[in-house]
Amino acid sequence: MKKLKRYRFFFILLLALLVTTLVNQTTAIKAVQLTGKSIFDMLLLLPPIFLLVGLLDQWVKKETLIRYMGEKSGIYGIFLTLLLATVAAGPLYIAFPIAVLLLKKGASVRYMVFFLGAWSTVKLPVLVYEFTSFGPRFTLIHICFGLVFYYLTGILFEKVYSKQKILKYDLKQEV
Repeated sequence: MKKLKRYRFFFILLLALLVTTLVNQTTAIKAVQLTGKSIFDMLLLLPPIFLLVGLLDQWVKKETLIRYMGEKSGIYGIFLTLLLATVAAGPLYIAFPIAVLLLKKGASVRYMVFFLGAWSTVKLPVLVYEFTSFGPRFTLIHICFGLVFYYLTGILFEKVYSKQKILKYDLKQEV
């Protein structure tokens, strides 16, 4: 029973797909095709990211990371986090393994929340698109408000959650 409970969300989605198939087969076929494409894309992106995370784990010394992204890194932590997020490529789910690695190496919770938010806001392709589509004024306002919001959210997370609590969380404990 515990095994079934673990996959309850999957079964709910499977049931929804079955109902959709009964109502409209064309929509169900499109849903299955989109799901397959998304899974394929994810399977292409995740192995290189895990390889990169493994290499970063070996190459970056814990002391160095603590100095530049630790609790007392100050403005260096903000700029390094912003730089990492700006040059990032790929969807947001790629950022999570990187964030976990950086947390394990001693980075502050504040900077990891800021990193995840900045990843979705200030990537170079996103900036170029916003600048050309919406103009410099919108882009500047969006970036400034977004970064301030993510930094303040990071401070809040740091006060509510300890790094150990975040790293200890295990999905197996939930089941």
